[in-house]
Amino acid sequence: MNRTHVTKPAEVKHDWYVVDAANVPVGRLAAQVAQILRGKHKPTFNYHVDTGDFVVVVNADKAVWTGRKADELIYWHTMWPGGLRNMKRGDYLDKKPARLIEKVVWGMLPKTQLGRHTLRKLKVYAGPDHPHAAQQPKPLKVND
Repeated sequence: MNRTHVTKPAEVKHDWYVVDAANVPVGRLAAQVAQILRGKHKPTFNYHVDTGDFVVVVNADKAVWTGRKADELIYWHTMWPGGLRNMKRGDYLDKKPARLIEKVVWGMLPKTQLGRHTLRKLKVYAGPDHPHAAQQPKPLKVND
């Protein structure tokens, strides 16, 4: 009789990957990073267990928008009267590239406790340097 194997949290080994975001479209980068963070690339993937790996994204300031997306506006509200704000996506990438990548990846993760825990495994840096050399991250190529 065949049985389905359910991965237990103690059985999971979390690897570290480093991704270079230079000249990579933001959405494509975020989609592939979200897959690695969730662990969907592993045969031991389960929806209710954190089987994903850590991802370090470097050169976030060199990521690109395709088409006219850089001119589109992002809206948010401060929850104060008259607090509707907006900013162009291109300006957001110029001013806060690390925060933008985190926000886009968060949009592709489940909005649950496990999704919030998964997002903590994402480390984003605007420049080429990162403080995670001791973890010996493996390079990960993002498909263009």
